[in-house]
Amino acid sequence: MRETIVDNVRAAGVVGAGGAGFPTHIKLQFEAEHVLGNGASCEPLLKSDPYLMEHHTALMLDGLSTVMDCVNADKGTICLKSKHPQAIAKLKDTIAAGGNADRTNLFELEDFYPAGDEFILVNEVLGKIVPEGGIPLNVTTVVNNVESFVNIARAMQGKPVTDRYLTVCGEVKKPVVCKVPIGMPASAVIAIAGGASVSNYAVVMGGPMMGRVLTHNDEPITKTTSGIIVLPSEHTVVQGKLKSLEQMRRIAKSACTQCSRCTDLCPRYLIGHSIQPHKIMRHLAYTPGMMGDILEDALICCECGICEKFACPMMLSPREINAAVKKKLLSEGVKREAPQKTYRVSPFKETRKIPLKRLMQRLDVSRYDFHLPFYENEIRVDEVCIPLQQHIGKPAVPLVKTGDRVQKGDLIGEIPEKMLGARVHASIDGVVTSVGDNIVIKR
Repeated sequence: MRETIVDNVRAAGVVGAGGAGFPTHIKLQFEAEHVLGNGASCEPLLKSDPYLMEHHTALMLDGLSTVMDCVNADKGTICLKSKHPQAIAKLKDTIAAGGNADRTNLFELEDFYPAGDEFILVNEVLGKIVPEGGIPLNVTTVVNNVESFVNIARAMQGKPVTDRYLTVCGEVKKPVVCKVPIGMPASAVIAIAGGASVSNYAVVMGGPMMGRVLTHNDEPITKTTSGIIVLPSEHTVVQGKLKSLEQMRRIAKSACTQCSRCTDLCPRYLIGHSIQPHKIMRHLAYTPGMMGDILEDALICCECGICEKFACPMMLSPREINAAVKKKLLSEGVKREAPQKTYRVSPFKETRKIPLKRLMQRLDVSRYDFHLPFYENEIRVDEVCIPLQQHIGKPAVPLVKTGDRVQKGDLIGEIPEKMLGARVHASIDGVVTSVGDNIVIKR
């Protein structure tokens, strides 16, 4: 059974829908005791996970059962926040009707950030601590986003990943949750929501905490795009993401008070990991270049953004600095050896959880937080630009050439031989007009 499931998931190009896009078929090749379905809807404003749990409940639970069967897990848990009563009721009814209550249950999370970080989720639900630099499999657990479960269930029906559920909100006329073809330009997605309601705006792909500001509004939707947020160009979320590393270093040198609040509120520090962002900030402010053992701690930063968006009284950017340091170290092949083998959860962990409502107030996005309808109309797009790399690992190898005619679901990119990667499929019917880092298909 495992081989069949792994082959189907691999063939469909399923990757982690809630994070960096780790190829799912790799996770399914191991044994685990517990499978967690991540429906925490971690980032502020993003609504697609609650929508899937409420409206595609049976399909999502089928995906969970498939993963449990594949990894021989005895227990599966869907993790979602108590603030979603409709989804909770639908899940309970569907689990009871399916006779799976003995092996499948729900875990209701408090409304804090970052509840959906998989390390935090494992600790909240199971009381286990994933080791520094490790993965949940190190504590016999598999974590998948609930949209990944939907994609896994569809993979077992022979359907590849060609679409993505996402939230479109912020300064748009009709905020929505929608399902769009992968490769659709962000500008066309914004048009689905009625277009921008302000003239001078920027677009954040992802959430306001961990997302990035698009350099141009026609960047394509990928398998890991959870949201498109339109904000005024001068908005604090946008401006905080546009500073250069050198700007951040200069500001840190002049303004960082070494108060250590970034460390005190770091969710990874609170579960016992040895990362201390204030020490990284101090080192970079006063040490030329980007060298020093302390910088290797950046490799275990989850980049949640609490340090800069909530903790720092001086509005500095430890998260952005950690991300830049991490990118540099990874490009140089640096690996951090965990300095400890045992971990102790901070006694302050419960009192230092960040309430999501308070975080949204700090981000100045509370006015965009309300229930969103699902866009029911058929979405037609005349051209898609599908990246060959939408996942952790190596880019897919193109299997098509300019002029080829393809149909939705056709395989257009293959995993490089003996490499980590994921397959890529056409998301519309049409003709291939360009092949490079992206494959462009025109209807």
